[in-house]
Amino acid sequence: MTVRFAGLELVSPVIAASGTFGYGIEFEEIVALEKIGAFVTKGLSLEPMAGNKPPRMVPTAAGMLNAIGLQNIGVEAFLETKLPALRRYPACTVIVNVFGYQVNDYLAVVERLNGADGIAAYELNVSCPNVHEGGMTFGADPGALEYLVARVKAIANRPLIVKLSPNVTSIAQMARIAERAGADALSLVNTFLAMSIDPETRQPLLANITGGLSGPGIKPIAVRMVWEVAQAVSIPILGMGGIVTAEDAVEFLLAGATAVQVGTASYADPRAVERLSKELERWCRSHQVSEVSSLTGGMKPPSSKTS
Repeated sequence: MTVRFAGLELVSPVIAASGTFGYGIEFEEIVALEKIGAFVTKGLSLEPMAGNKPPRMVPTAAGMLNAIGLQNIGVEAFLETKLPALRRYPACTVIVNVFGYQVNDYLAVVERLNGADGIAAYELNVSCPNVHEGGMTFGADPGALEYLVARVKAIANRPLIVKLSPNVTSIAQMARIAERAGADALSLVNTFLAMSIDPETRQPLLANITGGLSGPGIKPIAVRMVWEVAQAVSIPILGMGGIVTAEDAVEFLLAGATAVQVGTASYADPRAVERLSKELERWCRSHQVSEVSSLTGGMKPPSSKTS
């Protein structure tokens, strides 16, 4: 079940996605942190952020809408209160998601994290649709994305993963730009910009009006985007978007992902990441797959049928 990803060795290709697993330590009593591939922290900003006004989460027919707005405790509080507790689990791979309103914000957060022990990699959040500045502003602008990734890569002393937005004309183009600017890996996809309206009140269900759609409803689109990006770049990919079962994870791996992130499923089952890691191992055994890494990019061409 071990996979190599951007210079890291993960005990499993199943990772807890940012924004759905807190700062990791909150799950220590119900999840064996050292048995999952890794987890990605909530997006950390230079200063604490309160996030958007409620209501901030809405269920949908096949997933959920969220407009949390990157609520977080800020990088200093993370270094002082969360990271020391995580050091009780030295085999746990900690990836820190980094957010900023401006380029200098990203740089300042990474500079503070550079000096801390116990962090394996950075995930650059350039794709959040729920903030009015930063986030998707960078992920949707080719020039801004290239500049930001290059600046952060120049100072980062750990592998740099860039989290791409699906809310673009060509995700393959944005992937190539991130790779050219120095990204060591990519994670995709973040949530899709969406909204929901209450027919009775005729008002939007989210106070922010729009939010990010996640869950099983986006999986086929996310798998397609992972496949497109895998054809366009040579750096590894973290695939995500609606993974609930081991078979879902296998789809992303076959499309070209080296590992996967599980997000929305953790709201229904807080043990989803650990469960899916075990279920994927059982799937591999039952399908005579000796190394899970062999699944990456293993999609076969359509069979040609003759009448």
